Amino acid sequence: MDWQLIVWLSVIVICVIAEASTVTLISIWFALGGLAAVVAYLISPDTVWIQTLVFAVCSVGTMLLTRPICKRYLRQKQEIRTNADRNIGEIALCTGRIDNDAGTGSARLLGKEWTARSADGSVIEEGEKVRVQTISGVKLMVIPAASAVSVNVFETP
Repeated sequence: MDWQLIVWLSVIVICVIAEASTVTLISIWFALGGLAAVVAYLISPDTVWIQTLVFAVCSVGTMLLTRPICKRYLRQKQEIRTNADRNIGEIALCTGRIDNDAGTGSARLLGKEWTARSADGSVIEEGEKVRVQTISGVKLMVIPAASAVSVNVFETP
């Protein structure tokens, strides 16, 4: 086996191992360039400069053409569930008038005081029971419990 082939195969193996251990989408492009250099070696084993040029052009070219696409699909925002998610659907007590226009409102849920806003934009008076629809940051988004539709997933139609 010729030393050039050993060098290009070593580049491929090292880059694949580095990519597998880091998953940063950097060294995989150089592995593809190494593969192209092996093809160039098989076509013309005596021209090291052509192999090197093919390696460089292929590595940079594949990185410039495909990396933005790969990053877009691999870095999609993932929803991170927290313990606060267990509060969705719970009944809370409105402890301060909820008025989205005035930017006021609070509710007590499971013994803790939360800032609250109306999910449907209605004004909710103090003392009313509300149902938590969603949580936005540190605010409960609620609707009056009387207007909330309760769904029992265990009912049979």
